[in-house]
Amino acid sequence: MTSPAPTPSPGAPGSDIPAVSVTPGGIATTTLTVRNDSDIVEGYGLEVVGECAAWATVEPARVSLYPGTSETVTIRLEPPRSHEVRAGELPLAVRVLPTEHPEAVRVPESTVRVEEFRQLRAEIAPRRRRGWLRGRYRLALRNEGNSPVTLGFTPAQPGEELRFTVKPAEQKLEPGESAEVGLRARIGKPVWFGTPVVWPFTVAVAETEEPGAERPEPADAVHTPLDAEFVQIPVFPKWLLAVLAALIALLLAWFTLVRPAVRSAAKEAADEVVQQRPTPGADEQAGQTGSGEGKPGGGSGSGGAGTGPGAGGGDGTGTESGPGGSGGAGGQQGSATIDVQTAGGTDKTGTYTVPAGKVFQVTDIVVANFQGDEGVLTINFGERKITTIALETFRNQDYHWVTPIRIAANDTVTAQVTCAKPGTPATGRRAQGCHEVLNVSGVLSSTR
Repeated sequence: MTSPAPTPSPGAPGSDIPAVSVTPGGIATTTLTVRNDSDIVEGYGLEVVGECAAWATVEPARVSLYPGTSETVTIRLEPPRSHEVRAGELPLAVRVLPTEHPEAVRVPESTVRVEEFRQLRAEIAPRRRRGWLRGRYRLALRNEGNSPVTLGFTPAQPGEELRFTVKPAEQKLEPGESAEVGLRARIGKPVWFGTPVVWPFTVAVAETEEPGAERPEPADAVHTPLDAEFVQIPVFPKWLLAVLAALIALLLAWFTLVRPAVRSAAKEAADEVVQQRPTPGADEQAGQTGSGEGKPGGGSGSGGAGTGPGAGGGDGTGTESGPGGSGGAGGQQGSATIDVQTAGGTDKTGTYTVPAGKVFQVTDIVVANFQGDEGVLTINFGERKITTIALETFRNQDYHWVTPIRIAANDTVTAQVTCAKPGTPATGRRAQGCHEVLNVSGVLSSTR
């Protein structure tokens, strides 16, 4: 004999289980009454099926009923607080399976309303930005609630010196969705000098209300402002000001101390040369030679012989050109050339020696630095230092005296070169060593 199927009670199919509402993270219960209308003892297994099955249970999950008896079971609903449990109405169904007559299975249904909850994660990165006039930030957003939200952003700064731009101005997020929003903070005036200025500000992130929508204020909506800072750095930092001040101090020291001392030393050396007077013997010889002795000769010919590298120890050479015309009784115009070539970083001296029995009265010298070498050139007449000049300050230099400088027989004219750096001649290729030429002109007279 086939027993009738169990009869869920009360109500008709589709309304056997009372409807219930539940908030994710909370607990709600409803009931189901099972009745055995058969004439045998029957056992029933109960199981929740459908979308709610993952977080709904029946207590007890199995009942045994005598004929004509019934029992009410509890359906326990515990949805997790997760964006995966979407807000809205979900079907709730319980499968009632008889043990002796499984073909008489029944599935009573009802409805579960899942309430909304808000849970938004918002961060600003970086928390601090440095710049002259503007800084860029990112708002990282994630909707961890179970319903869509539309968010708005409100930057604020106490003094209102900063101006803000948010793109996009609003951001809609579905449950479980993430997004980034750009934020730019800008200030109108730069800081030229001094220390950095810190401008703190906040960004409020909140859900915007649609026109005409009425919904209760969610307890966990984001209204706590996000804190950030814009550090405005000066255009000219402190270390640059210190460097500029040091450079200005050095320039002032140069113009007030070093440069006048250099000019004074050069002037004293020039005055010493100009104010030199010949010995009485030289004056007599100058009177005998006539007015032509005061000027350099022009022309070449055979004359007194010059010597090569002299006692100065250098590798330069000295040559003498003969008279170009009469310089007066007992004297004739002439000149000597000293050619000094030396390698970089070394000192060398070129020498010309006045012949025995002669007196050389110098009126003009010309120095040639045609390569543009760098270093120092020192010119001596005998034991007398005439001048010391820096090579990099000239290419051609000449000196002239109205009163001749007397160089006695067997005395020397020396050109000492200290080569710091060879220059670049007109060929365009840097020279291997320094090369200087000194030409000395005057009147070469006999002492007899």
